[in-house]
Amino acid sequence: MEEPPKLSFAREKLLEEAKKALDAEGTSNKKNVSLVVIGHVDAGKSTLMGRLLYELGRLDEKTRIANERGSNKVGKSSFSWAWSLDGTTEERERGITMDIALQSMETPHRHITILDAPGHKDFIPNMISGASQADCALLVVDAATGEFEAGFNRGGQTREHVVLVRSLGVSQVIVAVNKLDQVNWDKGRYDEIVDFLRPFLMQSGFQSAKTKFVPVSAMQGVNLTAGENETSKDLRSWYDGPSLVNCLDQLEPPTRDIYAPLRIPISNVFRGQGSGTAVSGRLCSGVVQVGDRLNVLPGDESAVVKTIELEEENVPWVAAGSNVTINLTSIDPVHLNIGSVLCYPSEPVPLATIFTARIIVFDIQVPITSGTPIELFHHSRDIPATIANLIATLDRATGEIVKKKPRVLTKGSSAEVQIILRTTSLSGPSVVRPVPLEPFTANKDMGRILLRRGGETIGAGVVLEIFG
Repeated sequence: MEEPPKLSFAREKLLEEAKKALDAEGTSNKKNVSLVVIGHVDAGKSTLMGRLLYELGRLDEKTRIANERGSNKVGKSSFSWAWSLDGTTEERERGITMDIALQSMETPHRHITILDAPGHKDFIPNMISGASQADCALLVVDAATGEFEAGFNRGGQTREHVVLVRSLGVSQVIVAVNKLDQVNWDKGRYDEIVDFLRPFLMQSGFQSAKTKFVPVSAMQGVNLTAGENETSKDLRSWYDGPSLVNCLDQLEPPTRDIYAPLRIPISNVFRGQGSGTAVSGRLCSGVVQVGDRLNVLPGDESAVVKTIELEEENVPWVAAGSNVTINLTSIDPVHLNIGSVLCYPSEPVPLATIFTARIIVFDIQVPITSGTPIELFHHSRDIPATIANLIATLDRATGEIVKKKPRVLTKGSSAEVQIILRTTSLSGPSVVRPVPLEPFTANKDMGRILLRRGGETIGAGVVLEIFG
């Protein structure tokens, strides 16, 4: 049995250290932000990010040439830039991103962790998992004739992704209008897309001050960084605004709550270094250090933090807002599940089987009635549940009650509802496993939920109160 690692700091001292580091980050030139890249399948998201990593020196020439050769070999030459993010064989063969790919890049004043989310609608749950770990979003839209419209109309991913990331708490968005080279850098087409998206983004809850639009071509590398090239002169004839990197460089990191109880929803579990198991996830709140004993909820297991990896480096502690990998010892890996939450034994996360929530109903065809079965998404966990009671419809702007006990909820309505978890097992004793949740007023990141039914997202909301 190996000795568990020793703690470096007393709790108060650790909070002081974290506060000092956050204050220093505020005054230093590099702030940390995480970015989820969203958009319709084939809008060019992975290609754009692959090209951007290359332009910023994160992807060397050797890798680029190897990717180009490899993608030509499987007959997907146009995907060569995307290969730097689409890492699995299956993704490369299908030419689509399936899981969340993690990369990071540096701009002059920001250190950006990129979450490249899948645009294919079968992979929406993976996209939810990525968006719940992000501070900001980069929406990539395809300017080619008919393509933007296909991505936006019913069944397209652009609309659903925008509404999803906003309901998961992302409040800043940059829209990259891609493939403008395919419409000969037509200013009219760019303006048409911007004029169409701006009101939609505002309706979805993005403030206009936190929304930026930028024209680009990922394949030709135009307007990604400030540098000029031969192909950029068509764009420069009518556009003198910022490049994509200039926009990324101005993203604001949200405030990090280090004094709240520690909450780390697990987004991945894998074999750690040596003995032990590693988990990855984002600290919603609090601070954690090597040597800490943490509870894994739901369940009655605990584990000890052996090492913490941040940006591929071992660190003694991390604070809220960081996307980390933690190596745990003193626990059997069977007790570590995606969607479980790590917390201190003295500050356990509440567990819920019944709770009330304030939700907004999306663009649905079939109304919601009481008893509607749903899939409840919370961070990386999805659980079968039922909307048991429709308590009241609310005014979207003021939150005032419009009608008590409505019979149905239709698209665009806001309502307070009661949600009850259903059993998960098909055979054997039926047990309802509680889900770690908190009221939105106590912890914003732990209090957001999404509701899906039959493969489409039907609503999103915040947890109001937990009942057992």
